[in-house]
Amino acid sequence: MRQGSKPGKIGTVVSDLGAEIVRGTFLPGQALPPEHELEARFGASRGVVREAIKILAAKGLVSVRPRFGTHVKPRHDWSLLDQELLGWLAGDEGLDRNLLLAFEETRAIIEPAAAALAAQRADPDDLARIMAALEAMDRAQTDPNAAIAADKDFHLSILEATHNPVLRSFRGAIEAILSAVFDVAVEAFSGNLENHAAVAHAIARRDPGEAQKAMERVLGYTLHHLSIESSETSKSKKASRERNSSKKPREKRHEAKESTRPRSAGRRGKPARSSGMA
Repeated sequence: MRQGSKPGKIGTVVSDLGAEIVRGTFLPGQALPPEHELEARFGASRGVVREAIKILAAKGLVSVRPRFGTHVKPRHDWSLLDQELLGWLAGDEGLDRNLLLAFEETRAIIEPAAAALAAQRADPDDLARIMAALEAMDRAQTDPNAAIAADKDFHLSILEATHNPVLRSFRGAIEAILSAVFDVAVEAFSGNLENHAAVAHAIARRDPGEAQKAMERVLGYTLHHLSIESSETSKSKKASRERNSSKKPREKRHEAKESTRPRSAGRRGKPARSSGMA
């Protein structure tokens, strides 16, 4: 197979450039390197580089204009529900809490109403899936990975139970949001089980109003946890900045003290008189 023609090579170019864009190596409005430079950097063919750029453009990260090159688009144009893009944004330190809170706001718009519809429209198979997911959540309290999987199944099963084709089409977007949020909110998993159970039982009783309220409590609990995490993270970062900023003046004062220390002068080594200048 020719050099740079493997599908894996395209993925490498996409992931490397995508991660660099979200980290700010290339800023909005800035042009990416020309094709021949990217070909040389990745050891890839022109076709591979162009296909990778198309994928980045589909994610909303870049725009391509003939004779103007490829430029990074503003963040508000990025497809923030793209799983791969979310992975780049998360990096090693996790997703920004403001983005997580924005995801929770989106859930609050969709999921309570979806729970109410599910209470009206769920068939026996839907109810069985919702209850099975709830039972799996209860068993997974000591296993974070299993807990996240069961929690996602619970919420996605409710979305399916609406039998609304438009809401069902949101499955990919909601799954991306749940994956991003649950990775952080899993610490609050056990404390929110009772609220999840209330949602499931209200749907089973065909009580739309209570199903909606119970889902609002589920989301409120998660939002509260994320808000606390966000506040603690902000305080930690602020304290770190203050420590760093207070350290520098002390160093400077020390340097100034050393530089203004009078030198010895005269035959007997007596200190020279101060000139009165600071």
